[in-house]
Amino acid sequence: MTNVFKRVLLKLSGEALAAGQGFGVDAKRVHEIAAEIADVHTLGVQLAIVVGGGNFFRGVAEQARNMDRVSADHMGMLATMINSLALQDALEKQNIHTRVMSAIEMNQVAEPFIRRRAIRHLEKDRVVIFGAGTGNPYFSTDTAASLRAMEIKADVILKATKVDGIYDADPFLVKDATMFQQITYMEIIKRGLKVMDTTAISLCKDNNLPMVIFNLNRHGNIRRVISGEKVGSLVCA
Repeated sequence: MTNVFKRVLLKLSGEALAAGQGFGVDAKRVHEIAAEIADVHTLGVQLAIVVGGGNFFRGVAEQARNMDRVSADHMGMLATMINSLALQDALEKQNIHTRVMSAIEMNQVAEPFIRRRAIRHLEKDRVVIFGAGTGNPYFSTDTAASLRAMEIKADVILKATKVDGIYDADPFLVKDATMFQQITYMEIIKRGLKVMDTTAISLCKDNNLPMVIFNLNRHGNIRRVISGEKVGSLVCA
């Protein structure tokens, strides 16, 4: 089976690592995700990952309501680093060479993000995890995923979620919500669909970067998407 994509950026939410606990890292779930990533890695795909930090702290959440937004966002960036290190550890237990690159300098913990070095790691078949978002407040990890995907010249962004794709309404609240097999970035913005924030969507739209939204909870979905199966919702210009 040939791969449709050669270099991909996988966007994981922090909540995916919490496995329904709501807070912290569920070791069993992290190892399950790492096993799926390792399986994809054997296909010869160059893989970069951006992880959110919502399982620890989110700058726009209720818990940050009375905080200065910049301080709250910095706390969120550090939360993504905890997740990045947990994922790195799980991947290396799968014998996958992994590098964590941080947008905030923390030399004892991770490499600083340097674009050319990141690309070189990918060329050497290492999985690269980008932590600390963009390194700037007011930007989400979704925006970081779009930015890093363009910097490393990824073929596609794979956004892993807990639903099968993009719906015209919240499928958990609306029983007969309709899923889009394919949708344009412009349509997402016009309809106000909560797929990614508008900054991330606009970045992808302006640079013709396709995105696939799929369900991470269905085992083997990452491999299916990369192999070209019709999984989830495709977003393109």
